[in-house]
Amino acid sequence: MLRLQGEMIRGGTSKCWIFDHRDVAATGVDVDALLLAAFNAADPRQIDGVGGASSTTSKAAVVQASTQAGVDVEYAFAQVGIGDEHVEWASNCGNCATAVALYAVHHHLVPITSDTTTVRMLNVNTGARLTGTIPTPAGVAPEEGTAVVPGTSAPGVPVLLGFQDPAGSTTGRALPTGRALDELTGPDGLVEASLVDAGAPAALFEAKAFGLDCTESLTAFATAVPALTLLRRQAALAMGLAREGDPVSHAVPKAGIVARPTPYRTTQGILVNQDEYDLAVRMVSMHAPHPAIGLTSAVALATAATTPGTLAHRVARQTADGTLRLGTPAGVVTTQAVPAPDGASPTVLLHRAARRIARAELLVPVLEGRPA
Repeated sequence: MLRLQGEMIRGGTSKCWIFDHRDVAATGVDVDALLLAAFNAADPRQIDGVGGASSTTSKAAVVQASTQAGVDVEYAFAQVGIGDEHVEWASNCGNCATAVALYAVHHHLVPITSDTTTVRMLNVNTGARLTGTIPTPAGVAPEEGTAVVPGTSAPGVPVLLGFQDPAGSTTGRALPTGRALDELTGPDGLVEASLVDAGAPAALFEAKAFGLDCTESLTAFATAVPALTLLRRQAALAMGLAREGDPVSHAVPKAGIVARPTPYRTTQGILVNQDEYDLAVRMVSMHAPHPAIGLTSAVALATAATTPGTLAHRVARQTADGTLRLGTPAGVVTTQAVPAPDGASPTVLLHRAARRIARAELLVPVLEGRPA
């Protein structure tokens, strides 16, 4: 039996287990095998592990202090399989980055120097650089806060998350194919797509192509998931993220549908009027509808909505100050694009919340020196 120290932190609408790189290395076990055993990934219920059996709760980050200039913390993000013994390392997670920022402040990976502390982070999966700014009144790392985000009513410590120069973070270009519109072949024929790389690679489709308008329940949206799964694979090939014969990734690119604002009710039954948001969106996470929206997907949408010719630009309400209010199943998530110097793409800011839930010693089953 292996013993591994970990900390569970809710970041935004995700729960993320965070591990110190030194503790992981000290086990002497391959990190994929370690996470698969700790989460009980082989079981779709993850009943014998610390996974939460959903895409937003089967996540981990391995963190260490950085020696790079301009970076305080490096982290590797892992999307752990659910009923699937596979760990995805190809993407980033903004909600987990929110958790990493709070973890870094509490574990002294960055000095607390004022009433607010900014953690400069590098996601080693994608090379993305992020900042997380946290209130540290009187130089104290906070345990509690009153900030809330759509998707949960639970309060947490406010974190202002910034994605720095996010365009082209994976492929080198905001539009990996060089076009704002592409055509991919779905189960019922050709479908228009906008393939965007900002925050994370994303394949975006217009909702009406699937007979939807982004006001649907998660159950109704789920009817489009098989078609979007097929189209995501084609998008991965078109964006140069995969080659024919490569294993299928269910994390990259992100895939979803967009539509014009229309009155709808959230999963909590709250009415959202069409003038309360700028772009309707439903995203797929792994094999299922996302209950809200992943933050890297939000960054991709913020970029696409300001790029003429994309489907998101076609249907989004344009604003003068760089804000974009996204109508998600959980409610309205607001992004803001802030111009950056030196020709970099705009920094995208999001207001999030985080809370430390547990510090624990995980007892990980092993067989012949490796997790079972």
